[in-house]
Formats: sequence, structure tokens, C-alpha cells
Amino acid sequence: MRLAIDVMGGDYAPREIVAGALQWAEQSEDTLLLVGNEYLIKEELQLYQYPTERLEIIPASQVVEMNESPASALRKKKDASIIVATRLIQAGQADAVVSCGSTGAQLAAAIFILGRLEGIDRPPIVASIPNQAGSYSLVVDVGANVDCKATQLLQFALLGKAYASIVMQLGNPRIGLLNNGEEEGKGNSLAIEAYKLLKDQKDLNFVGNIEGRDLFADKCDVIVCDGFIGNIVLKNMEGLAALVAQACIAELGRLPAFFERFDYTRVGGAPLLGVNGVSIVCHGSSKREAVFNGIKTATECVKKDIINQQKIVLQTTV
Repeated sequence: MRLAIDVMGGDYAPREIVAGALQWAEQSEDTLLLVGNEYLIKEELQLYQYPTERLEIIPASQVVEMNESPASALRKKKDASIIVATRLIQAGQADAVVSCGSTGAQLAAAIFILGRLEGIDRPPIVASIPNQAGSYSLVVDVGANVDCKATQLLQFALLGKAYASIVMQLGNPRIGLLNNGEEEGKGNSLAIEAYKLLKDQKDLNFVGNIEGRDLFADKCDVIVCDGFIGNIVLKNMEGLAALVAQACIAELGRLPAFFERFDYTRVGGAPLLGVNGVSIVCHGSSKREAVFNGIKTATECVKKDIINQQKIVLQTTV
């Protein structure tokens, strides 16, 4: 497997990105394509012993900053690391791309270079959150699309179903709509319309509305919402987990093992669904462990043929 790593994206690039990539290289047979400033990459590589035959440096002279307009960057920075890395998939030279950089730029690159899957208007990002059953539930979307139509929420549900079925190996994943009440008529006009579409979709195991208090209650396997709400849910979970963890350390002098399940570094990356290629979005503040696990997520998606599996679900339902 050949994996393109955007070495220049993220708060701790390139050092932590290179370190995480090398950790993966040590325990796998995959070839890693380190995309970015060649001089800086070589400078970091000098600090390690590594399998030279399975590491390639792909030069990229530009970087998309976090505060840049993704559309503008796509036009003006043709040699940006995330763009060069995504083009490697398009050219058949890489099986997946992993980046800790600008989510907007990664989304734009995936849409305009790889293209959307047929039947998908807006590709969403899927993230895993722990539940009371000791497993994980999926939230779709967690930040790619802040304004959505009901038909797009239906598309998110179908993509989430495909991911849960294949990657999480759930036979008939339960789909829930995040709302401000359990009753069918609850919510704004978007939620009410989306509820009807989800309910009428025969191939979905739709279990109804899910309230915020039930996010971790194992009431469903795929939680559908727009990216505005989903991103708030994700960031709120991170902040609350950090607060409770701090209190536990202060009171107990240690962090209970349970809190490891709330640590985003354990998951590493969130797949961008609905595009014609595997693109893994990592947290901007990712360090080596999160990068390592983001690469692991990428390999799982490739091995389980997640792109074609999404196409199969969409062909039979959209």
C-alpha cells in the first residue's frame, strides 16, 4: 500500500508528522510518500533510523495556512502539500492521503481533484465517539458542511451506513437524527424534513430522533447532523473530557483508563466520505501518536475497499 502523508499540515508540522509516519513505517510494509518541503523533511529524517526503501519524499513548495480561503488556495497554490498529496491518488500513485492541515483545503482538494461519488452533493466527515456499550458510534457530519438540505442529511446517513457496515462490521447499523427532542415533529424545518426522508428510506434502519443527552447512550450506530452542529458536538466532547480528566487527576492523582476512549489521538483521523478516494482528516494539533493512528485509519479504509462499498450503497438506494 502507498500512502501520501501531508507533512506540512498541522500545528506541529513537520516534526510530529514525520515522527508519526516513521512509527508506522517501522511496523508495516507500506510505502509512505512524505509530501512537503524537501529540505525540512530531510532535516527531520536525519534524527531517525528508518527503512529508506519504503519512504519517498515528494517535493511540494507551498503550504495552505489554517486561516486561508480553501478556494483561493486551490487556485493560487498549485504546489501546496495537500494538493500535491491528493493528486498522487488521482494519478494512481497513492492509495490514500492523510493530513493534519486545513480541513477546508483538504475538502476542496478532494472534491475538485478526486471528485464526488455519484449521488453525493456534499461530502461529509465522519468521526467516532465512545458509547456506553464499550464500543463507538459515528457522527456524520462533524465539520465539512455547515449549511445543509434535508436531502444531504439523507446522503450523510447512507454514507454513514456504508462506513459502519464495512469498517465497523455492523450488519444493519441503526441510524439516528440528532435533534432537540425524540418526537417526530420536533426540531426546525430542516430536522422535520430530514426525519421524513430518513423514515421513508426503506434501506435504512432509522430509529428516529436522538437527543444530545443520548449521544453516548448506544441508542444508534450512526448519528446524522449538519457539520455546524456536529463540529460543536465533537469540540464540546473534547473540552468536557479534558475538564473531567483534569478533575480526576486533581482528586485521584491519576487518569482512569476509561478516559482513553475520549482521547482523539487514539482514533487519529476522520475519513472524508463521499469522494472518489480515501482522504483522512486529522486534528490540527495532532502529534505523532495521532498521526500514527490516522495512517492506521487510512489503511483500514483501503483494505476494506470503502470507496467501492460506498458506491454500492449509493447505487442501490439513491
